[in-house]
Amino acid sequence: MASEGAFFDGFLDDYFAESEEHLTAAGDALLKLDDSIGNPAVERAAIDDLFRYFHTLKAISAMVELRPAEQLAHHLEHYLRAIRDGQTPLSPAGTNVLIDGTRRLEEIVHAHRAQREQPSIADLLSRVETLVRPAADRPDGAAGSSAPPERRWICTFAPTRDLLASGIGVDVIRKRLGEIGTIVEAVPQVRPDGTISFQFTIMAPNDIDLAKAFEGEPVTIREIVKGADLASALAATEPESGGASAVSPSSLSQVVRVDLARLDQLMQGVGDLVISRARLTESLNRVERHVPAVEFRTVQENATTIDRQLRALREGIMRLRLVPVGEIFRRMPFVVRDLARETGRTVLLDLRGQTTEIDKYLIERMMDPVLHLVRNAVSHGIEAPDVRVARGKKPEGTITLSAATVGDVVTLEIADDGQGVNQSVVEARARLLGLSIPPGPLDAAGVLTVLCAPGFSTKTETDRASGRGVGMAVVKETVEELSGTITLETEPGEGTRFIIQLPVTLAITDALIGRVGDESFAIPQGAVREVIDVAAADIRQLEENEILPYRDGALPILRLSRLFGIASAANGRFHVFVVGAGPGMLGLAVDRIVGHREIVVRAVTDPLVRVDGISGATDLGDGRVVLILDPGMLTRLTAQRAARALGDATTWGRVRA
Repeated sequence: MASEGAFFDGFLDDYFAESEEHLTAAGDALLKLDDSIGNPAVERAAIDDLFRYFHTLKAISAMVELRPAEQLAHHLEHYLRAIRDGQTPLSPAGTNVLIDGTRRLEEIVHAHRAQREQPSIADLLSRVETLVRPAADRPDGAAGSSAPPERRWICTFAPTRDLLASGIGVDVIRKRLGEIGTIVEAVPQVRPDGTISFQFTIMAPNDIDLAKAFEGEPVTIREIVKGADLASALAATEPESGGASAVSPSSLSQVVRVDLARLDQLMQGVGDLVISRARLTESLNRVERHVPAVEFRTVQENATTIDRQLRALREGIMRLRLVPVGEIFRRMPFVVRDLARETGRTVLLDLRGQTTEIDKYLIERMMDPVLHLVRNAVSHGIEAPDVRVARGKKPEGTITLSAATVGDVVTLEIADDGQGVNQSVVEARARLLGLSIPPGPLDAAGVLTVLCAPGFSTKTETDRASGRGVGMAVVKETVEELSGTITLETEPGEGTRFIIQLPVTLAITDALIGRVGDESFAIPQGAVREVIDVAAADIRQLEENEILPYRDGALPILRLSRLFGIASAANGRFHVFVVGAGPGMLGLAVDRIVGHREIVVRAVTDPLVRVDGISGATDLGDGRVVLILDPGMLTRLTAQRAARALGDATTWGRVRA
């Protein structure tokens, strides 16, 4: 029984992966359909694609007995069939039903996977029945009623010279199968003798026995039933009973589904190898003076080769974890569409850099933050069409989502050309809510601090998009947990831009190692803009803050020795890591730089030992724990002091003098 349970667990994993692929493809087809007004050819192609996706979802959901998904997919397919047959036109209400139905199917599959209560489908079934009711005189029954159940078959055809000479080829078989049922998939196969066969997966009405219909024909027919045939029904690549065992590589998708947990285990193993290699390096350094130079050179060359191979292995596994950021972006058009319709706004969505790749884990964690920022852009940013026209703008607003990678850092931008953030309104609302406000005039960084305060909202009533006072706080918290930063750029009347910077991956990274007294700290290399050598005499003191003349401006300095209470060993000079950008730029001062290392990031999750400014820990191979700095958090910790030091140009002039 245990092996049977394991089999069905594995089969369910196949079902979830297959469903996700079809639902993603359905989303893409819905976008084409929504944009195909006035283009019948594109509309028809999109409808055909959607019909195929829902048909397949119905079939595979029936196999795992997920009845809500099966029933809803069937009704959506029924509506699309009515459109294809000319029984009912595609209407805006119909497009909305298809979009809402696709979302509900996603919710059903996710709920089944998480073993949660299934969402109701009654409302959607009723809406579909209303749409197809004009097709009540269809030969297959009254509109809105369930079509006859269907059976799934596998048909294998191996063409030969004699069959081709008699006029029986793959096109003839395909046509006959299509007349009886619906061809779900067709896969060519290479037999052991080098000849080609074709395998078709067909859905046919329940009252048709496909085996009898093709009795005496040069094909092999078998019905797909529950049990061992389920997995082959999903993959549709099982060899025919005639002994074909090899499948043409060019005929199949060159993709292998791997559970993310397995990739996590692989990355964990590579991380252990990185630490072991660091320990080996430390050991070699200790024994070098005891080994003849000629012999040690060979050992060192081998160690260098292992180092290079390990880095290649690490990069290869990291690439396996990378997925296009388009997985986030592709959901946003439907969100914008719904909110624009609900708020009476006209909004265009511009997607850029969808092929930019980041770690799958980051994709999952950033889905909700990006979703919230997009909702905010519609709800708070884009003005009503008449207001935009009165301000000399186009009636339709534009929201731009873009992604780009520079080194080990990925940048996500969510921008709109709306009214911008009114800083005085934000400040007044914060005071009304009793929230703390950064001292001095609010700049963009100060506005962002207020916007991300728990409980802050400029709306007095809650709607679908905003008003709960938790959204921006969650956005900030999530970005910080991922060792990222978020900044705000806004111009009244022109628009708003949120810029999120994240590490491409969180597991293993290159880092610079700095030393303060007897302690070492690691800082991710991708977060460091520049490393500078500084004389202590160049530092200016302003109240409790230290600043350094830097590129025609001033750079706030944070000495790690003072922050963490460590006795400094610096002798009049020290090194500074320059991190951040714009007003958020900061210099982290250490006694000296030890070097560059590849580190394994171990997150510090215990709240009893977490320290602000520290994102994790690592082992450099000598057995001692090295803390990993969080530049974003350190920048935020010193933001208020830096703002006071740099906000008054007159004061800065006195300091420089």
